[in-house]
Amino acid sequence: MHPPFSVERRRARLGRRHHLAAQGDDPVAVAGDLVGLHGTDPATVYLAAAARTEGVSAQDIEHALYERRALARVLGMRRTVFTLPLELLGVVYGACTDTIAARERRNIVKHLTLTGMTGDVDAWLAGVEAETLATLEARGEATGGELSDAVEGLRFEVFLNTGKPWDKPTRITTRVLSLLAAEGHIVRGRPTGGLTSSRYRWAPLRGWLPEGIARPKAAEARAELIRRWLATYGPGTLDDVQWWTGLTKTQVRAALQTLGAVEVELGGDTGWVLPDDLDEDDLTESWAALLPALDPTAMGWKERGWYLGPHEAPLFDRTGNIGPTVWWGGRIVGGWAQRDDGAVVVRLLEDVGAEAEARIEERRAALQGWLGDVRVTPRFRTPLERELVA
Repeated sequence: MHPPFSVERRRARLGRRHHLAAQGDDPVAVAGDLVGLHGTDPATVYLAAAARTEGVSAQDIEHALYERRALARVLGMRRTVFTLPLELLGVVYGACTDTIAARERRNIVKHLTLTGMTGDVDAWLAGVEAETLATLEARGEATGGELSDAVEGLRFEVFLNTGKPWDKPTRITTRVLSLLAAEGHIVRGRPTGGLTSSRYRWAPLRGWLPEGIARPKAAEARAELIRRWLATYGPGTLDDVQWWTGLTKTQVRAALQTLGAVEVELGGDTGWVLPDDLDEDDLTESWAALLPALDPTAMGWKERGWYLGPHEAPLFDRTGNIGPTVWWGGRIVGGWAQRDDGAVVVRLLEDVGAEAEARIEERRAALQGWLGDVRVTPRFRTPLERELVA
């Protein structure tokens, strides 16, 4: 095993490789280097890109998503929505999304059957999918509600928890659209509102990729996904990689072996790095950042103690979602929120010194100016964020 890989080295790598110590100028490149931006909370995509780029506006990011169509929101790792450069879609679909789609198809058929549908359920579902896709291609784009009005089959209702007293019938619209997206036929397009809106119009994927998604074989895709993760997030433990990808540990071990990944010691745990990524790191950099809820850096590892410290309770909700965070030199030192009047407010959870406070204040003021008239409330509220806006 190689010598210990210090926390200081990990924090230094985080700053440089996550575009926090030195910002970039292209949100597409940033999304690629981070192996995707979390998209569950729509605002995270914009705020995560803004925190890592200089001179890039919300309109620039929107342009990359919906005019250039260089980015797409897709269901990927851990069955979570990520915003990815088009070049990564094949890797993520081959490694993760194709498996998710197969599972989702089985679940829809099961619920249709449990609700009482008889005959060839698979054929009925395929017919609804074909009609939905044809309707969407004719219209160019449409919301789920508009498609449900046009396609009778999408209005079919199922019980998702059959036999439970709280079960209520639910239209299959969202399930079918998510399945079509997971199988690479459609994509989440421009939302009906601003950057905080989660009500998307759907569009045929061919508007982004006319030839469709070219997938490598599953094992090759998994290895490439993990290679990219190690290049940005490494070193990480087996548990880190398995948690972030949502793959099985057997699949992760096979990919690490294919990559020739090298073991390093991480404070008593075994970590992994790429074989050509063992050079020493410059530990002299200091930087400040205000990162949004569900930021890809904050959610990049399962074991977060080396950058989170003792601050989990105020910064996470009950289901493990992190809120807005304040960073100094590769570790979390506080949180932030935006009040109704637009003010961005910060609370530090430890003494960081005058220099750090001044740099954090610069980032706070820059974020408040960047947001302007936009108001952002995280989808998953955390104790500190609630306190700051009370």
